[in-house]
Amino acid sequence: MRETETSDHLIATTASAYAYPLLVKQLLVNSLSVCADQEITYRGEQRYTFTGFRRRVGLLANALASRGVRAGSTVAVMDWDTHRYLESYFAIPMMGATIFTVNVRISAQQIAYTLNDAGAEVLIVNSDFLPIVEAIWPELKTVREVIVASDDDTRPAASLPITGEYEQLLATASADFAFEDFDENTRAAIFYTTGTTGDPKGVYYSHRQIVLHALATATTLCSPRTGQRLHRDDVYMPITPMFHVLAWGMPYIAVMLGLKIVLPGRYLPDLLLRLKQTERVTFSHCVPTVLQMLLDASAREQHDLSGWTMIIGGSALSPTLCRAALERGIDVFAGYGMSETGPIAALSQFAPDAEQAGIDESVRKRCMTGRPVPMVELRVVDDEMNDVRRDGQAQGEIVLRSPYLTQGYHNRPEASEALWAGGYLHTQDVAVMLPNGCVQIVDRMKDVIKTGGEWVSSIEIEALINAMQGVEESAVIGVRDERWGERPQALIVLRPQAVLEAQQVRAHLLGHADSKRISRYAVPEVERVIFVSDIPKTSVGKIDKKLLRQRFE
Repeated sequence: MRETETSDHLIATTASAYAYPLLVKQLLVNSLSVCADQEITYRGEQRYTFTGFRRRVGLLANALASRGVRAGSTVAVMDWDTHRYLESYFAIPMMGATIFTVNVRISAQQIAYTLNDAGAEVLIVNSDFLPIVEAIWPELKTVREVIVASDDDTRPAASLPITGEYEQLLATASADFAFEDFDENTRAAIFYTTGTTGDPKGVYYSHRQIVLHALATATTLCSPRTGQRLHRDDVYMPITPMFHVLAWGMPYIAVMLGLKIVLPGRYLPDLLLRLKQTERVTFSHCVPTVLQMLLDASAREQHDLSGWTMIIGGSALSPTLCRAALERGIDVFAGYGMSETGPIAALSQFAPDAEQAGIDESVRKRCMTGRPVPMVELRVVDDEMNDVRRDGQAQGEIVLRSPYLTQGYHNRPEASEALWAGGYLHTQDVAVMLPNGCVQIVDRMKDVIKTGGEWVSSIEIEALINAMQGVEESAVIGVRDERWGERPQALIVLRPQAVLEAQQVRAHLLGHADSKRISRYAVPEVERVIFVSDIPKTSVGKIDKKLLRQRFE
């Protein structure tokens, strides 16, 4: 026996003991042992077991190694939610390399910037995105290999130095790859967030952070007795893109628990609903706009959505949308996080007695930001970093600590220091905290409206407008006003054939002001209620308020 040399008393270490580093490969250990025959399917068209999955992970690692990928390399992936993406989630970091999940919904110029900034050496690209890569190829500085992935295993013609086709490269590789141990703080993944001005910023995570996020989130999801939970008999289908915050980290959890996994490829409403039925999907996650899309499509075809548990994140879950989902049998609830937080920091799970209190109470609790998951220290603080009162009224910024928050932005030391000012990660989310530790976001700091000396929550006004019959969605922003500083402006999209006038919207909001639900300062004038055909979204489906403010500046 020996002891580590230190002034403190530490446990003795046996020379032959295995330290068990927290590496992505460890997430496979239990599932391969007890769920080896569990199924993974791509669109219901390709199927293999977890044993087959592990074999293909080895094939991919050897194929990449033959192309010069080593520990420290960065491999970029541009694909839909396919079995290839899931294989890349494991094979690339297990080699000691970094997987870069490319956001395929941003502009071609931004894709080129992120590939260069990340230092990507090899690019695995779905043939659907080859035209984008061809267009930006002269701008790419570090990419030296292009591997094409296609569902029909063919290599399309392209004016690029294509190394080969994904399946063909795997067919010539060996499945035996020795995934050695290394430091658990090795970078495993990087992706880019476009939620702020300027060029996208790289957010990165280590093996240790990915594993701890999986463990903490799984603990929370699996702990309730009933409702808002995940269990081993669930069938999992992601509906948050695998390029976006590693699909909220949920694919790693699904593999760790040995769940049946259904990968839908491109998000087409009819396909998602078909897979829900044919593969008996029971657990998913998505943003509100996708949930609305599924509800609309299912109403046309009368699909049965019962037995589907769904986490909603990215944007606030409105009471109207929540109620509509519950009426269709979806056990829907909100989750909270951001690209920099792993991402899941809180979930709105609640005790079964909330259901017994009635639909209104159930909807209210499901739409809350929720309570922090294990190992997350969540505070709501004022400008001096003092905790605000836990009375559901005092507002402050959410700041966080946990073992799986990103430690900074890639190549952005100043932005990283601002993110972590005072030793806490600053979310820029304004919230209130209840006595029981439950949190409710009021607004983003950049979206809150200051008018007449009062702070107005754009999220709350949107929820009230969305509750009106005939409203599809709405966005409320602050616009400059010489007298009041800012005034709220509402943009509203109506459902087909719906008829609504600006005066009716104002009267509806004034009614809530009379009942003291909101301030009269929060009610926009008639001329500031505008009906539009659509509201712009970001690449991950959030309302793009930055763009809206620019348009109405």
